[in-house]
Amino acid sequence: MSELDKKDAKLAALLQADGRVSNAQLAEHLHLSEATCWRRHKRLETLGVIEDYQAILNRRKVGASVLAFVQITCTQHSEAATAEFERIIQASSRVLSCHNTTGEADFLLQVVAKDLDDYSHFVETVLRQLPGVSSIRSNLSLREMKATSHLPVEELLGL
Repeated sequence: MSELDKKDAKLAALLQADGRVSNAQLAEHLHLSEATCWRRHKRLETLGVIEDYQAILNRRKVGASVLAFVQITCTQHSEAATAEFERIIQASSRVLSCHNTTGEADFLLQVVAKDLDDYSHFVETVLRQLPGVSSIRSNLSLREMKATSHLPVEELLGL
Protein backbone atom coordinates (compact mmCIF):
# COMPACT_ATOMS: atom_id res chain seq x y z
CA MET A 1 0.00 0.00 0.00
CA SER A 2 1.96 2.98 -1.30
CA GLU A 3 -0.12 5.43 0.77
CA LEU A 4 1.78 4.42 3.91
CA ASP A 5 5.17 5.77 4.88
CA LYS A 6 7.68 4.67 7.53
CA LYS A 7 5.94 6.63 10.30
CA ASP A 8 2.56 5.08 9.41
CA ALA A 9 4.10 1.60 9.42
CA LYS A 10 5.78 2.22 12.78
CA LEU A 11 2.53 3.62 14.19
CA ALA A 12 0.65 0.51 13.04
CA ALA A 13 3.33 -1.75 14.52
CA LEU A 14 3.24 0.08 17.86
CA LEU A 15 -0.54 -0.19 18.02
CA GLN A 16 -0.36 -3.92 17.27
CA ALA A 17 2.02 -4.33 20.19
CA ASP A 18 -0.21 -2.32 22.55
CA GLY A 19 -3.62 -1.15 21.39
CA ARG A 20 -4.06 0.82 24.63
CA VAL A 21 -0.95 2.98 24.23
CA SER A 22 -1.77 6.66 24.59
CA ASN A 23 -1.53 9.14 21.74
CA ALA A 24 1.05 11.07 23.77
CA GLN A 25 3.27 7.98 24.07
CA LEU A 26 2.88 7.22 20.36
CA ALA A 27 3.74 10.79 19.41
CA GLU A 28 6.82 10.74 21.63
CA HIS A 29 8.02 7.43 20.22
CA LEU A 30 7.46 8.59 16.63
CA HIS A 31 8.91 12.07 17.21
CA LEU A 32 5.66 13.71 16.09
CA SER A 33 3.34 16.27 17.64
CA GLU A 34 0.31 14.76 19.35
CA ALA A 35 -2.03 16.35 16.78
CA THR A 36 -0.05 14.94 13.84
CA CYS A 37 0.11 11.51 15.47
CA TRP A 38 -3.64 11.54 16.14
CA ARG A 39 -4.35 12.50 12.49
CA ARG A 40 -2.12 9.67 11.22
CA HIS A 41 -3.84 7.24 13.58
CA LYS A 42 -7.32 8.29 12.37
CA ARG A 43 -6.12 8.10 8.74
CA LEU A 44 -5.02 4.47 9.27
CA GLU A 45 -8.52 3.72 10.59
CA THR A 46 -10.18 5.52 7.65
CA LEU A 47 -8.02 3.66 5.13
CA GLY A 48 -9.02 0.36 6.75
CA VAL A 49 -5.44 -0.46 7.74
CA ILE A 50 -6.68 -0.59 11.34
CA GLU A 51 -9.91 -2.58 11.35
CA ASP A 52 -10.64 -2.96 15.05
CA TYR A 53 -9.25 -3.10 18.59
CA GLN A 54 -9.56 -6.06 20.94
CA ALA A 55 -8.15 -7.77 24.00
CA ILE A 56 -6.22 -10.99 23.35
CA LEU A 57 -7.43 -13.66 25.74
CA ASN A 58 -5.59 -16.75 26.96
CA ARG A 59 -7.81 -19.48 25.51
CA ARG A 60 -6.89 -22.02 28.22
CA LYS A 61 -7.79 -19.61 31.03
CA VAL A 62 -11.26 -19.19 29.57
CA GLY A 63 -11.77 -22.95 29.23
CA ALA A 64 -10.73 -23.71 25.64
CA SER A 65 -8.15 -26.45 26.16
CA VAL A 66 -8.62 -27.94 22.67
CA LEU A 67 -7.45 -26.16 19.52
CA ALA A 68 -8.18 -28.02 16.30
CA PHE A 69 -7.19 -27.35 12.71
CA VAL A 70 -9.93 -28.81 10.55
CA GLN A 71 -9.69 -29.57 6.85
CA ILE A 72 -13.04 -29.79 5.11
CA THR A 73 -13.56 -31.18 1.63
CA CYS A 74 -16.86 -30.54 -0.14
CA THR A 75 -18.66 -32.26 -2.99
CA GLN A 76 -21.04 -29.37 -3.64
CA HIS A 77 -19.66 -26.06 -4.84
CA SER A 78 -22.86 -24.39 -5.95
CA GLU A 79 -23.50 -20.79 -4.98
CA ALA A 80 -26.34 -21.82 -2.67
CA ALA A 81 -24.32 -24.55 -0.89
CA THR A 82 -21.36 -22.21 -0.47
CA ALA A 83 -23.58 -19.44 0.91
CA GLU A 84 -25.16 -21.83 3.44
CA PHE A 85 -21.72 -23.19 4.42
CA GLU A 86 -20.48 -19.64 4.99
CA ARG A 87 -23.59 -18.65 6.97
CA ILE A 88 -23.16 -21.60 9.35
CA ILE A 89 -19.43 -21.00 9.80
CA GLN A 90 -19.94 -17.26 10.39
CA ALA A 91 -22.57 -18.05 13.04
CA SER A 92 -20.32 -20.49 14.93
CA SER A 93 -18.41 -18.84 17.77
CA ARG A 94 -16.20 -21.95 18.04
CA VAL A 95 -14.68 -21.28 14.61
CA LEU A 96 -11.90 -18.72 15.07
CA SER A 97 -10.93 -18.63 11.41
CA CYS A 98 -11.98 -20.22 8.15
CA HIS A 99 -10.04 -20.10 4.91
CA ASN A 100 -10.98 -21.32 1.45
CA THR A 101 -7.71 -22.99 0.45
CA THR A 102 -5.84 -24.62 -2.38
CA GLY A 103 -4.69 -28.21 -2.08
CA GLU A 104 -6.53 -31.32 -1.04
CA ALA A 105 -9.13 -29.67 1.21
CA ASP A 106 -11.50 -26.87 0.28
CA PHE A 107 -11.51 -25.17 3.68
CA LEU A 108 -9.20 -24.90 6.68
CA LEU A 109 -10.80 -23.99 10.00
CA GLN A 110 -9.33 -23.16 13.37
CA VAL A 111 -11.73 -24.36 16.08
CA VAL A 112 -11.69 -24.19 19.89
CA ALA A 113 -13.43 -26.47 22.38
CA LYS A 114 -13.47 -27.11 26.12
CA ASP A 115 -12.27 -30.69 25.79
CA LEU A 116 -12.37 -33.63 23.37
CA ASP A 117 -15.99 -34.48 24.19
CA ASP A 118 -16.99 -30.89 23.49
CA TYR A 119 -15.03 -30.94 20.21
CA SER A 120 -16.65 -34.25 19.21
CA HIS A 121 -20.09 -32.74 19.88
CA PHE A 122 -19.19 -29.71 17.71
CA VAL A 123 -18.10 -31.97 14.85
CA GLU A 124 -21.34 -33.95 15.02
CA THR A 125 -23.75 -31.05 15.47
CA VAL A 126 -22.12 -28.39 13.29
CA LEU A 127 -19.47 -29.66 10.90
CA ARG A 128 -21.25 -32.85 9.84
CA GLN A 129 -24.38 -30.77 9.17
CA LEU A 130 -22.64 -28.48 6.68
CA PRO A 131 -23.98 -28.84 3.11
CA GLY A 132 -21.94 -30.94 0.71
CA VAL A 133 -19.21 -32.00 3.14
CA SER A 134 -17.52 -35.20 2.02
CA SER A 135 -14.56 -35.22 4.39
CA ILE A 136 -13.62 -33.73 7.77
CA ARG A 137 -10.04 -34.14 8.88
CA SER A 138 -8.95 -32.80 12.29
CA ASN A 139 -5.49 -32.09 13.56
CA LEU A 140 -5.35 -31.28 17.27
CA SER A 141 -2.73 -28.91 18.60
CA LEU A 142 -0.52 -30.67 21.13
CA ARG A 143 1.54 -27.58 21.98
CA GLU A 144 1.20 -24.03 20.77
CA MET A 145 4.64 -22.66 20.03
CA LYS A 146 3.57 -19.38 18.45
CA ALA A 147 0.25 -17.61 18.11
CA THR A 148 -0.02 -14.05 16.91
CA SER A 149 -2.06 -11.83 14.69
CA HIS A 150 0.69 -9.19 14.47
CA LEU A 151 1.67 -8.43 10.89
CA PRO A 152 5.29 -7.45 10.05
CA VAL A 153 4.07 -4.13 8.64
CA GLU A 154 7.41 -2.47 7.94
CA GLU A 155 8.82 -5.64 6.39
CA LEU A 156 5.77 -6.19 4.16
CA LEU A 157 5.84 -2.59 2.98
CA GLY A 158 9.59 -2.78 2.34
CA LEU A 159 10.29 0.11 4.75
